[in-house]
Amino acid sequence: MSGGSGTRAEIHHEHRDVNGGWLRPSVFGAMDGLVSNFALIAGVAGGTSSTKVVVLAGVAGLAAGAFSMAGGEYVSVASQRELAIAEIDIERRELERNPQAEQDELARLYESRGVEPALAAEVARQISLNPEKALEVHASAELGVTLDDLPSPKTAAISSFLSFSVGALLPLLPYLLGVTSLVWPAVLSCLALFGAGALVSRVTARSWWYSGLRQLLVGVVAAALTFGLGSLLGGTGL
Repeated sequence: MSGGSGTRAEIHHEHRDVNGGWLRPSVFGAMDGLVSNFALIAGVAGGTSSTKVVVLAGVAGLAAGAFSMAGGEYVSVASQRELAIAEIDIERRELERNPQAEQDELARLYESRGVEPALAAEVARQISLNPEKALEVHASAELGVTLDDLPSPKTAAISSFLSFSVGALLPLLPYLLGVTSLVWPAVLSCLALFGAGALVSRVTARSWWYSGLRQLLVGVVAAALTFGLGSLLGGTGL
C-alpha cells in the first residue's frame, strides 16, 4: 500500500494477453489446416477406395491451403502495415506543422479520460517536448499502433504456412505411414482437434474441456458432411 513514506502499492494480479500473442494465430492456423484437410480427406475417402487418390488429395490440400494461407496473410498484413505507416507519416507531419494544435489535442484526450484539465495540459506539454515520444503517444492513442511493433508480413506469412502445414499433415500422416483405412486418420484428427481446442482456452475465458469439445464438434461435423457428400458422388460414378 502507499503510505507516508511514498512507497508504491504492489500489484497482486496479472492479465492474460487478450490479443493472444503468438499463440492465437499459430493455433488457429493449425486448426484451419487440420479441419480443412481432415474434411477433404474424409470426402475423398468416402468417394473412392483408392488410397493413392486419398493421399494425392491430402497432399494437394496441404500444399494449396498452406500457400493460400501464406499468400493471403502476407497481403493482408502488408496492407495493414502500409496503412499504419502512411497514417503515422501524416501524424508526424502534423506534429511538425502544428505542434501546439497536436499538444492541445493530446491534452483533450487525457481530459476525456478523466484527468484534470490543468494536469492534462501539463502532461501533454511535457510529452510534446520530445517529438518522437509525442509521435509514439499520438500513434498509440489515435491509431492504436506501436511504432516499434508493427506487424511483419514475412513473419505472418511464414507462421501461417508452417502452422497450417502442421495441422493439415496430421490427418494425412497415417496414410503416409501405410494405413489404408480412414479410421486411424479420423482418430488422430479427433484427438488433435480436441487438443487444439483445449489449447485455445488459454486465450479465452472458456474451460479447456468446453473449448476442446467445441472444436472437436466443428471438425467432426465438417468431416462427416464431406464424407457423406463424397460417398454420394462416388456412388453415382462421377
